[in-house]
Order: sequence, then structure tokens, then C-alpha cells
Amino acid sequence: MNKRGRPKHADLLTPAEWRTVHAVQHGMTNAEIARRRGVSVDAVKFHMSNAFAKLGLRNRRELNAWFRAPADSAQALQEKAVDMGLQLGAIGQIARSVGDIQASEKWYCEVLGLPHLYTFGPLAFFNCGGTRLMLSQESGAARESILYLRVPEIAAAYQQLRARGAKFTHAPHMIHRHADGTEEWMAFFEDPDGRPLALMSQVSPSPAAS
Repeated sequence: MNKRGRPKHADLLTPAEWRTVHAVQHGMTNAEIARRRGVSVDAVKFHMSNAFAKLGLRNRRELNAWFRAPADSAQALQEKAVDMGLQLGAIGQIARSVGDIQASEKWYCEVLGLPHLYTFGPLAFFNCGGTRLMLSQESGAARESILYLRVPEIAAAYQQLRARGAKFTHAPHMIHRHADGTEEWMAFFEDPDGRPLALMSQVSPSPAAS
């Protein structure tokens, strides 16, 4: 007899639930997630409800402090293969909020002459002398710029900074997976004055065994 319904997923969460969880951990609202993913708000609420039940979490604050990498992610494979100490690299990215992403993208390209890397929805990325500049379209008052510190292994850096007393507002989460499988991971914390800082890590998929 054929069994109906979707097969049980091998990981803790389904791919859709992982994407929703990571978007929430990045600070996005249900409406923003729905618009970014091209789904309904009810679908986002459904994935969130399932994720909360599976993880035993009650609200977004608890979710922001929760960390685990998807089993099939490059980050999870890196954690198994490498045990690195805290290694803060150069500033990898600076974020700046803008009112109109299209007008700003044109200005930074044509007036400043910065090389355009790519645009993803309301985000535009440029190469500013080796440091990545991210423009983010925001409504209302401009947000404070964020300094993103590059690290080779974000899970290890997160754990060691927490042990040293750093206050994290958002645990490591994947914000984007490129077409070649390379993953962009970030985690956000605060300095003593409450200003935002972030860790960022770019994780490439392991090469196929030869």
C-alpha cells in the first residue's frame, strides 16, 4: 500500500522552516518574509508555528538566541571538520540604510564609481576598496551603520565571544545561499554603548571527493 503525504524530513526542520527561522533571526517581520519569499503571510505563520513546536521555543526572543546549522549546510560540515579559536578578521562589510534603493544604487555606481557586486531585493552590495558596502532600503529614520567583522568560523567565534561576555541579540543564521552553494552567515551583538556589531562568515561547499 502506498503511503500518502510528504516523507519525514531527515533534518530537525524542513528547508522552508529553516529559511523562515533564519529570516526571523535576521530581524524580518512576517510580512517582509512573505514578500521576500513570494508566499502568503499565513504560510510564514504556519512555518513559524511548526518551528516553534519542534524547537520547544515560545517566542522570537528565544528564537534569536537559538543556534544550530541545517544538517546539509556548508556551515554544519565546516563545524565538523574544523575547530578554530577566535579569529577576528578585517572589517568585511559596512551597512548603510537608504530611502530609495534604486536611486542610491545608481548614485553609488555613477557618482562614486563603486563596483556593483549584486542586488537582492531591497539590498545592494558594492566593493569599497576590498570592504563590502551594503545599502539597505529602510522606511522612517535612518539606522546606525553596522560594522561586520569577518571570521573564518562563525560558530566558534560566537561561542567564544559569548564566553567573554559579549551580548548577542541574534545568534548565527544563514542569510543567503548563492547559486554555487556558498553560504552567507551572520550574527549580531552589541558594544558597551548598545551599538550594533556583527560577525560575518562566507562558507563554501566542500569540493567533491576526487
